[in-house]
Amino acid sequence: MPRLAQASQLERSPLNLPHERTVLAEGRRVRLVQQAHWEYAERTNARGAVVLAAVTNDGRLLLVEQYRIPVGRRVIEPPAGLVGDIVGEEEEALETAARRELLEETGYEARQLELATIGPPSAGLASEIVALFVARGLTKIHDGGGDASEEIVVHAVPLDETDAWLDARAAEGTLIDPKVYAALYFLHRKSSLK
Repeated sequence: MPRLAQASQLERSPLNLPHERTVLAEGRRVRLVQQAHWEYAERTNARGAVVLAAVTNDGRLLLVEQYRIPVGRRVIEPPAGLVGDIVGEEEEALETAARRELLEETGYEARQLELATIGPPSAGLASEIVALFVARGLTKIHDGGGDASEEIVVHAVPLDETDAWLDARAAEGTLIDPKVYAALYFLHRKSSLK
């Protein structure tokens, strides 16, 4: 699918199915919806999300680690964040959100961002659509760690040691977000195309 067609997936509203939608519950950031026989979650404060496959100039994959309340464990993830969740910036571009989240979470700025894919990370549970970017030409600006509401630990893992590092972290009981493996796939794919 051409990248422009992919990007438009995030820009349009979810398809309206021929079944009535019922809001079962709504909080400040999420609502639970029933449509036909299916129940799913929708974000109320964002249009979607961005994920970054970011590699430093010396070949280190940037990953973040934080405690995630829904799973009750620490999770290793690629840098990521919401699109359009800042008041007054609801229509921000995907690339703008990706740059903001990379800097906020890891402390790095990217010279080059390339849209790799767009799709649903959990189509059976949520309506959220995620755009994955490959980030290169990184410059460290600060230590990262997220905003005031986050406690993020930044890891810069040599690409050739990533599998062993992830296996060791999983053996310690840390959960590994599968988007890490998607990020690695697109990093390797984009490298092999050059």
